[in-house]
Amino acid sequence: MNNDKQCKFDRRYLEMARIWAKNSYCQRRQVGALVVKNNMIISDGYNGTPSGFENVCEDDNGITKPYVLHAEANAITKLARSSNNSDGATIYITASPCIECAKLIIQAGIKRVVYGEKYRLTDGIELLERAGIEVVYLEV
Repeated sequence: MNNDKQCKFDRRYLEMARIWAKNSYCQRRQVGALVVKNNMIISDGYNGTPSGFENVCEDDNGITKPYVLHAEANAITKLARSSNNSDGATIYITASPCIECAKLIIQAGIKRVVYGEKYRLTDGIELLERAGIEVVYLEV
């Protein structure tokens, strides 16, 4: 795919991830993720509590509960329950991944990460680059 066309697709999928993030019940930050393979969305996720838990991400002090899943983790683990796999896929994330999610991305065989917001910690991005994964920051 040529660069202009790829850039157009990247921007559209990232915008879709932003819309998907609005499903999150988290007050502090809403994050969305889409996994795309062969120009098809094969999984999606947003940050939130595990299935069956109350949809409250923060405690009474506004601190994120330790069991809240990140959008990338939700999208990747959802793949485990489907017939799809993420080998060679691209993940679109509204915010740069933390180091824990970067490890999941590497292990899932995802080869490209496109994100739209820089997080204060850069260790996740650094790990992805060290693993040879293409990382693209798209400012909106």
